[in-house]
Amino acid sequence: MTMQTSFIVLFYLLATGALTVNTFRPNISPVLARGMMLICGAIALHIHANILLRMMFTDSGLNLGLLVSISLVSWTVTLIVYLASFYQQTQSLMILLFPLSAVCVIGSQLLDEHRILGEQLTNGLKIHIVLSISAYSLLFIGTLQALLMRYQEKLLLAKKAILVMNILPPLQVMEHLLLRFIIVGFFLLSLSLATGLMFINDMFSQHLVHKTVLSILAWLIYGVLLCGHWFAGWRGKRITRWAVGGFITLLLAYLGTKFVLELVLDRV
Repeated sequence: MTMQTSFIVLFYLLATGALTVNTFRPNISPVLARGMMLICGAIALHIHANILLRMMFTDSGLNLGLLVSISLVSWTVTLIVYLASFYQQTQSLMILLFPLSAVCVIGSQLLDEHRILGEQLTNGLKIHIVLSISAYSLLFIGTLQALLMRYQEKLLLAKKAILVMNILPPLQVMEHLLLRFIIVGFFLLSLSLATGLMFINDMFSQHLVHKTVLSILAWLIYGVLLCGHWFAGWRGKRITRWAVGGFITLLLAYLGTKFVLELVLDRV
């Protein structure tokens, strides 16, 4: 593990510790704890970005290996939630995301795997990659939000309302944030699918059958979720179940395909 990686892990953990104190012990120097979280989080995200740039942009082309892609998505998700925390109540998400990003950085450093995209990386494909990563990131945040909502509901049913109020914002606010993430993520996923279909010449020879079918299925799941909310008044558990189901399908489409192609077939 390099010195930069060690610093990333250190600052991510310091940010997590400060955020935990600010969340569970709000009476203990809240301004100092939040300030430390913001500073340590910013430093960790900055160093994380530098490592990603060095790993992705090589002399041979763009490296989008499985673990590098996971690290990129974790950085994007953490950055979005970090920036959103300045005007939305998303601190509870960062308690999970900071340590997760640290683990993703370590994983991408420990295993030396490459998936180089050289001459085939056209401007259209670059747009598709950016849209895909943005869509996955926002829908992943929505999934975390959905899981937190389910956890919040269980605490309320267990009559632990004081604990809920200290840790999480009201359910109505949580649901509003969830839907905002899903709406924007669904829009970006639609654009990602539209641009991706432009690069399919032979679905079977390009090993894109499972990825394409599962991505479209995930798009349909999110579409049903939004239509159910807008036209049938879906709320609460029904929304969270569909959100989690949609992301699991999307995860199988992207990471499942990359895992098989890069870590299974390449070693057969």
